[in-house]
Amino acid sequence: MEENQKENDQTQDIAEDLQEFTGMNINSDADIPGNTHLSNPEPENATDKLQNELDEQKDKYVRLFAEFENYKCRNAKERVELIQTAGREVITSLLDVLDDCDRAEKQMQSSNDPEQIKEGVQLVFGKLRSTLQAKGLKPMESIHTNFDVEKHEAITGIPAPSPKLAGKVLDEVQKGYYLNDKIIRFAKVVVGK
Repeated sequence: MEENQKENDQTQDIAEDLQEFTGMNINSDADIPGNTHLSNPEPENATDKLQNELDEQKDKYVRLFAEFENYKCRNAKERVELIQTAGREVITSLLDVLDDCDRAEKQMQSSNDPEQIKEGVQLVFGKLRSTLQAKGLKPMESIHTNFDVEKHEAITGIPAPSPKLAGKVLDEVQKGYYLNDKIIRFAKVVVGK
């Protein structure tokens, strides 16, 4: 008890000294600066403020994470749909050629004129080539060009008929193709030695 009384007396003395020095009237212990044994509302407000800021940041994080998960799911779904329908445009354009093939097959069964059948088949092949070229397919020109490992796959090598043809492509076993200027199939070739 005596200790509390001494503490209160000291606090009262400090309050009176402060009043004289500053001219402020201090009525309660809560108004005395540095009085730590009494409750101070400011730290609670600061703690509450920090807690609110933390809650806001957590909420933002959760929302951002949810948006990112939605984005990943949406992106995966779009990718699957794109893969499933990637060739749709090309297939649709080739349906006309398939119709021509069906007509040519019927014509071959009913006609005995080999020239007419040959002409019809060549028309179908021409339409197939032009349709594929319109979609970006381009055949690789390989015969009598220098052998290039970036474009050609050598099947075999044979003696060159002339020294000028040594190291050049003499024959093409399987044609190579570009799709929009990118190689999609290497040419299988015979190289002169």
